[in-house]
Amino acid sequence: MTDHISGPWADPAAHRAFVRARTLHAYPPGQGYWTLRPRGAPDRFLGWVLLIPDDAEGPEVEIGWRLLPEHWGQGYAGEAASVLLGYGLDRLALPLVISDIRAGNPASLRVARRIGMTETRRYRDGEGHELVRFEAGPEACQGP
Repeated sequence: MTDHISGPWADPAAHRAFVRARTLHAYPPGQGYWTLRPRGAPDRFLGWVLLIPDDAEGPEVEIGWRLLPEHWGQGYAGEAASVLLGYGLDRLALPLVISDIRAGNPASLRVARRIGMTETRRYRDGEGHELVRFEAGPEACQGP
């Protein structure tokens, strides 16, 4: 779940504090984290999707998805992210939604493309990882 994301993952206490701070933060109205659970099994945790200010600071708004490895490749990320992207662009009237994905994460790159996001640039983060920037504006919700 954290192989392609920078963060304090090696230290369980720091990891827990990071996740707690991020998920409980007071984001702008309509933004935040959503838990993914399968229909018919509300006690099972699959992962989450998020629509928050980039790096929790903004001003850009990012979309992201994190699933437990046993739920990868089953369409959950794409289904949830597609709905959330439409919600952000349509209901919240966001002018732009971004996603910065590590180039070495082909599954998330496919999800971003599948939900209508467009690759706009590649760059290296402060840790030297190559990231791919995806963007979507209101036209992503208009369909063919």
